[in-house]
Amino acid sequence: MSRLIRSSFVAIAVVLAAAVPGTAHAGSQVDAGSRPPAPDCVTFSAGWRYTFVTNNCSDTHTVTVVYRDGTDVPSRVAPPGALITFPGYGTSGNEVLGVVLCDDGGCA
Repeated sequence: MSRLIRSSFVAIAVVLAAAVPGTAHAGSQVDAGSRPPAPDCVTFSAGWRYTFVTNNCSDTHTVTVVYRDGTDVPSRVAPPGALITFPGYGTSGNEVLGVVLCDDGGCA
């Protein structure tokens, strides 16, 4: 019986983590200078430890996350349906502003 209870808790935790508030679309939230925002089909969910970026588009995109304090993280290739992990906002008051495209070689 304890195996059933434990697996039920794990399943509930996964569902709650997926429904976390803070999942948002990139787009107008990002002031990234010359880098274009990711399309609306690329979404992110930011936490203190990790930021998860999901590509729900039919095309592959190279993306990176923009942070309020200017933290620079390498870009990652996100094929259709991919879930890519970036660093979170940390414990020092930083914030994830959104996701930008790097398809034109504009990101490292």
